[in-house]
Amino acid sequence: MSLLSTKHLLGIKYIQAEDIKRIFDTATEFKEVINRPIKKVPSLRDVTVANLFFENSTRTRISFELAEKRLSADVVNFSAASSSVKKGETLLDTVNNILAMKVDMVVMRHPAPGAHFYLSQRIPANIINAGDGTHEHPTQALLDAFSMREALNDELAGKHIAIFGDILHSRVAMSNIFCLQKLGAKVRVCGPPTLIPKHLHKLGVEVSHDLRSTLEWCDVANVLRIQLERQDIKYFPSLREYHNVYGINKQLLDSLDSEVVIMHPGPINRGVEISSDVADSDQSIILDQVENGVAVRMAVLYLLSSKEEKDA
Repeated sequence: MSLLSTKHLLGIKYIQAEDIKRIFDTATEFKEVINRPIKKVPSLRDVTVANLFFENSTRTRISFELAEKRLSADVVNFSAASSSVKKGETLLDTVNNILAMKVDMVVMRHPAPGAHFYLSQRIPANIINAGDGTHEHPTQALLDAFSMREALNDELAGKHIAIFGDILHSRVAMSNIFCLQKLGAKVRVCGPPTLIPKHLHKLGVEVSHDLRSTLEWCDVANVLRIQLERQDIKYFPSLREYHNVYGINKQLLDSLDSEVVIMHPGPINRGVEISSDVADSDQSIILDQVENGVAVRMAVLYLLSSKEEKDA
């Protein structure tokens, strides 16, 4: 049995606020562990985790792999670029072949929204969504919210959180919205009208196209990358114009009435969505997000496995 309300982490939409808080409590304990001289614990000894990445990734894949090894799991890495997928093998066949090797948990990134749900109905292993198309990226949302709580030294209920940039093509944005709302935060998105989904207001999210007023409103600014690789048409005239209207620089931040916490899930397009003097400033917690990502993913792996019951 999972120690969460669900066997899988398919998306933030499908878990409860109590699950999120339990993940945060567990991540706090693991963050202390990974800052010790000896960073490994035997929590997932004898558990085999397969990392299946059908899309390129650097930060997420390394973060999951490090989290798994910190928990003493056996780790198998799979890349679609060098696999039988290139020869026409189906997703289900690929996963079933891996499961035949006695894999207990699957961490998967896939370009098709819903691929994880499809698998969860057909295989017995625990599944963790490491990103599916433009749908969700739940562990990124969890580590973002965990980092916000640390930066604000407070719970997120009632806090004003703004998400800036390419909302239309972002799986991070959707997971963040679901997570923050379940924790009681007030959420606003800000960007060009062409990069804001038309029906987003139906989720109870405020929509703004004014950068400065939104920065004045928020406690935390989570700035998203312009995803040019997902854009099949031009959504704004040029990157220069985007930066002039929606780019965040230190001069703008310093002119605000209060200090705003700056976040970015990476990779950063320096000089486009934020300038280098913002990314590297004291207001930025971007590197804290990276560190917290390992602890949060350790917590998710640990709670979804049944290992704690065996160790108790």
